[in-house]
Amino acid sequence: MGFSIAFIALFFVGWLIIVVAILLHFANNGAGAFFYQERPGKDGKIFKVIKFKTMTDDRGPDGELLPDSERLTRVGKFVRSTSIDELPQLINVLKGDMALIGPRPLLVKYLPLYSPEQARRHEVRPGISGWAQCHGRNNISWTEKFKLDVWYVDHLSLWVDLKVIWITILKVLKRADVNTESGQSATMEPFTGNN
Repeated sequence: MGFSIAFIALFFVGWLIIVVAILLHFANNGAGAFFYQERPGKDGKIFKVIKFKTMTDDRGPDGELLPDSERLTRVGKFVRSTSIDELPQLINVLKGDMALIGPRPLLVKYLPLYSPEQARRHEVRPGISGWAQCHGRNNISWTEKFKLDVWYVDHLSLWVDLKVIWITILKVLKRADVNTESGQSATMEPFTGNN
């Protein structure tokens, strides 16, 4: 079912993906419109997630990337706040790397930091949206996020997925629980295993 929905969704939003890609190409000063990054999927298998690139590659005098909050463009901020940056992941769903609903795929470097209970989030395919996103997105603690991810794994059902889809649509329309500026970072603070 996920494949069919992703295929139909891509058919209808393909034009939007093209328009956003063009806008981001110029907003990012030629740094590209798409972002590819290795993420762990089901059973920890690594795949490359596809997202819109919402930040420039601008660097400071020391050659290091500037803080996220300084590299996030106005177009990028809009793309994030409307969750448009997740649309390219429909391709990951078509490839079988992801599902429409499931725990969000996080960074590979977090794998050795999970407790055995937290690692259970990899018992299912990661999703474009998930139970944790419906209950706070990046405005909740890592501990709470992982508890919600494991709850989803233990209560996996069509009814829960439909509920996630409905809540996700409402939150996207209201632009709720989106944190695009948190101190020096435009995303959630890194997971260290202690937070």
